[in-house]
Amino acid sequence: MIKVIGIDPGLSATGVGIVRGMGLKIDGFSFGSINTSKNISLPSRLDQIFSNLLLVLKDEKPDLMVVEDVFSVEKFPKAGITLGKVTGVVLLAGCRVDVPVAEVSVREAKQVLTGNGNASKMQLEKAVRRLLNLTTPIRPYHASDAMGLALLGLFRYNDGLA
Repeated sequence: MIKVIGIDPGLSATGVGIVRGMGLKIDGFSFGSINTSKNISLPSRLDQIFSNLLLVLKDEKPDLMVVEDVFSVEKFPKAGITLGKVTGVVLLAGCRVDVPVAEVSVREAKQVLTGNGNASKMQLEKAVRRLLNLTTPIRPYHASDAMGLALLGLFRYNDGLA
């Protein structure tokens, strides 16, 4: 049995999803998000994300961390830069606990989990919920995105993703 943590980086909410199992068999899971306030400085927000994620990683001891790869929209280059900073502290946290890290594009995760690389957040959340046999919606969407990444890591663990 392996444990995979999926991370959907975001400044206001970084999604975290953890799944245990082997291959296509899921034996347990949990999810949530690390939230920061826009009323504190960027360095403090990054520190909160790093510190909280580090605690989760030390507590859970995952075999693999799958992180959504940074993307940038041409219309919002500053948002892409900020997302890169968040991803940097996420990758650093993984490095600190010596967990193998794989970066996966959101398009690839959507393609594998829904069959459509352009699926909406709602479609991805429904696909994740179906795989977990959950009836209640997973919120926030950052958490369902993170669960999707964790599931992708679980399904591909033996295929050399790590």
